[in-house]
Amino acid sequence: MKILVTGGAGFIGSHLIDRLMKEQHEVICLDNFYTGTKRNIRHWIGHPNFELIRHDVTEPIRLEVDKIYHLACPASPVHYQYNPIKTTKVNFLGTLNMLGLAKRVKAKFLLASTSEVYGDPDIHPQPESYRGNVNMIGIRSCYDEGKRIAETLTFDYHREHNVDIHVARIFNTYGPRMLENDGRVVSNFISQSLRGDPLTVYGDGSQTRSFCYVENLVDGLIKLMESERTGPINLGNPEEYTILELAQKIRDRMNPSQEIIFKPLPQDDPKQRKPDITKAESWLNWHPNIPLEEGLTRTIAEFKQRTEVNSNSVEALTTA
Repeated sequence: MKILVTGGAGFIGSHLIDRLMKEQHEVICLDNFYTGTKRNIRHWIGHPNFELIRHDVTEPIRLEVDKIYHLACPASPVHYQYNPIKTTKVNFLGTLNMLGLAKRVKAKFLLASTSEVYGDPDIHPQPESYRGNVNMIGIRSCYDEGKRIAETLTFDYHREHNVDIHVARIFNTYGPRMLENDGRVVSNFISQSLRGDPLTVYGDGSQTRSFCYVENLVDGLIKLMESERTGPINLGNPEEYTILELAQKIRDRMNPSQEIIFKPLPQDDPKQRKPDITKAESWLNWHPNIPLEEGLTRTIAEFKQRTEVNSNSVEALTTA
């Protein structure tokens, strides 16, 4: 198969590409490097089955592919709020362009949507049938509403043009290659620990999240693409933790004496987030099997290794 991965140099996209390359597919990575980095996919550069194209999905592109994993979009609040109009354009125009490509070449299409379509939910856990509680004019709406319109476009292309679609609603995902400065809670706590800074908890830390290790998420994305199900289907780990519990787990692993400080809760920050994965379990035979403790151990190790490499590189430059 020839497979296109938009946002392929990003955190999740690069792990997906690893799996597809190991399965000996031909893979095209499309990325404008707004949040992605060549570091994540450099080990495939030069491989005969891999092609890297620097491109912004808000502009059309003509390619011949069998499958499209459409992951391109800044996914952390720090990045999608930095340029909210661009975020909305990526979700609308980028998805429109990729759906147009899928229609033209008759490719299977998977949209990486998000649990953010549920907003600050008043149903817990969140099933796919829940229509959400979203502030459509809030500071997060460029992403929340952007993904909602992306889902709308995807299903309209399916109904009107018979495009073979699959929609995944991705819940909090973590693992190696997360950006140190992406503002997500796992990367924040690990980066703060490595710098020796206090761990910053927003609100009183009682808000909950469910954390899925990236390897498990990639399994789910591939199973959904290979299935006959259009979705939307929740992909996430149903184990639920408070933010304060997560901070304590990371502190205990990295620096037990580290201080935890509290700051005001950002606007529209969801109070609870937990996926109902009944459909993923019954339709895809998918259930995440890497517990948080093991996933954190792997992620912390990679962050430490990356920090050491960066420190050595800086030292080599300064002494050259």
